[in-house]
Amino acid sequence: MIRVLDQKKILLGVSGSIAAYKAADLASKLTQAGAIVKVVLSPAAKKFITPLTFQSVTGQKTYTDEDLWSGEGHVLHIGLGMETDLMVVAPASADTIARLAHGLADNFLCLAALTVHCPIIVAPAMDSGMYTHPATQANLTILRERGMIFVGPAEGRMASGLVGLGRMVEPTELFGMIRYVLGREGDLKGKHIIVTAGGTAEPIDAVRAITNRSSGKQGFAIAQAAIDHGADVTLIAANTSLTTPVGLKRINVITAREMQGQIMNAIQNADALIMAAAVADFQPEKSEIQKIKKEEGIPEIRLTYTPDILGEVSQYREKTGFPKIVVGFAAESQNLIRNASQKLESKNLDLIVANDISASDAGFAVDTNRVTLIHKNGKVEPYPLMHKEDVAELIIDRLVQLFQE
Repeated sequence: MIRVLDQKKILLGVSGSIAAYKAADLASKLTQAGAIVKVVLSPAAKKFITPLTFQSVTGQKTYTDEDLWSGEGHVLHIGLGMETDLMVVAPASADTIARLAHGLADNFLCLAALTVHCPIIVAPAMDSGMYTHPATQANLTILRERGMIFVGPAEGRMASGLVGLGRMVEPTELFGMIRYVLGREGDLKGKHIIVTAGGTAEPIDAVRAITNRSSGKQGFAIAQAAIDHGADVTLIAANTSLTTPVGLKRINVITAREMQGQIMNAIQNADALIMAAAVADFQPEKSEIQKIKKEEGIPEIRLTYTPDILGEVSQYREKTGFPKIVVGFAAESQNLIRNASQKLESKNLDLIVANDISASDAGFAVDTNRVTLIHKNGKVEPYPLMHKEDVAELIIDRLVQLFQE
């Protein structure tokens, strides 16, 4: 279950396109995440996919034009529109986009779009020439001016065999936008949150570096949770190829010094910094421009400290008051509580997330974590093994409490 989607009522309108199979995948993903998904098929959509497909993955009735005249419910489309938290039209054919733009109400899908009082997300899907046609572009402009949110289309191979702009985006991208839109009114609305993730790499030569095993999964999960709660998020990511959550600004860095520069620039108007990245403590005094050859013998590598980022943040915070809240992480292999508490105090943190990296099922390069939250007032909260997404929700919940205090 994903909290921002739990029990949310989503109306999925499916129009006539071969991409209708992606809509079934999206409906399944949303249902598994806890949403209540009801589907409306246009007459053309039924030529590509059956109502039974959607009923099977959502557990809800799928509506077609026949239901308008069945007498099942009084003014059925009005009732659906009144109870919907979000409408998604995916795939949206050129024909359906034209009908929406001009307010036509000759099928159930278009009727529903006229009755909802919620955001509408549209995922276009059509051949490239149809998408770029002036008529379609004019219709898109009309709908954008009315506030409809467009996702895609993407470039790729069409059903016609041509390659161009017009493919419906993948369900995962659309899923991310749905989370983003539903979270905009969350309890962190208007807050600017900086999240760091991944592990820095300090170069030895052109190909080698001092780094760590951080995957960035925990930091990315925290960034997503912050988005789900309505925050404006800047994610500073070090050496990870994880997919960027929809709706945030991502800045990629490699070294601790690069991360330092980006953090100090970003926190000037930030409400909170969550320092989830594993920043290297040491770096070579000298980095060779060329690769060190084995034939030259074993090199002597002298180390020096990397920048003390949290120390600098603490000094900046004392002068300016920004960021208002700082959350740190302590990845320890021994004396977990003592070492984390010392870091909390020395770096002037409001909260520190301590995790024992010696455990094989928690910490680096896995999907689970076992954390202890230590507060500035001395309160210690130990937690059992949890999925990193659940840990992220826990941390963001504590962040919300800190803002309230």
